[in-house]
Amino acid sequence: METVKNGPESPAGVDDDVRQSPADPGPANAALDVTEREQLIKEKNELQDLLLRRQAEFENYRRRMERERGELFEFANMDSVKALLPIIDDFERALKVESADKEYSRGMELIYQRLFESLKKLGLEPISTEEGAKFDPHIHHAVDMVDTKEHPDQTVLKEYQSGYYFKGRLLRPAMVQVAVNQ
Repeated sequence: METVKNGPESPAGVDDDVRQSPADPGPANAALDVTEREQLIKEKNELQDLLLRRQAEFENYRRRMERERGELFEFANMDSVKALLPIIDDFERALKVESADKEYSRGMELIYQRLFESLKKLGLEPISTEEGAKFDPHIHHAVDMVDTKEHPDQTVLKEYQSGYYFKGRLLRPAMVQVAVNQ
């Protein structure tokens, strides 16, 4: 008697009733599928975690680059302004000298004021150093120390050269004479 086979030909010696169809998972295939599914879920979660971390890293990088670019633009003028400080100093010294020509002196004063106002708009701020102020090594540079009992110790006696901030950062310390009590 000859058996009738349904579907594609079976391998030699295997009957249709012994062979399992792919749609009918047996107990061994079910355990394999659950393990494989758990592994795939685990891999998916790891990849999602990695993706979230990379997105956070990229966002932090983008913010840092924006901040650094802003600081670069903000302080790009710092070197240019620092190069102009000796000119400001020269103007200040020239204005202290009495001149017979009042119109010339007035013209120098106007040029100085105009230059100084332009630099202030860029972010230049003078350090106010008054006689009798407490010496601060963060904003003052002591170029001369005078032993005196007339003034308290570590007080500013005289300012030789003005100091400046540029947008809140120290650009140049003020050069001062300081009282010392020994």
